[in-house]
Amino acid sequence: LKKGRVGTMTHDYKRHGTTTLFAALDVLDGKVVGRCMQRHRHQEFIRFLNAVEKTVPASKAMHVILDNYAAHKHPKVIAWLARH
Repeated sequence: LKKGRVGTMTHDYKRHGTTTLFAALDVLDGKVVGRCMQRHRHQEFIRFLNAVEKTVPASKAMHVILDNYAAHKHPKVIAWLARH
């Protein structure tokens, strides 16, 4: 174990009671599209992006702001963003 990382570096670590929230805000209408998922991988993030795409009319432009988390830098996510 590393100093200051109590129990999170073991082989049997589980995220008991934690979840990942993905959220999108429509600034004009004040509507929020949100999804809670068990994991925070690129697969879940792409699923969330697809859900957001279904709620946004084709006539509207979507602006995506991402942090530097690894799931957002995955080649499949970058490809999804390039296609849309």
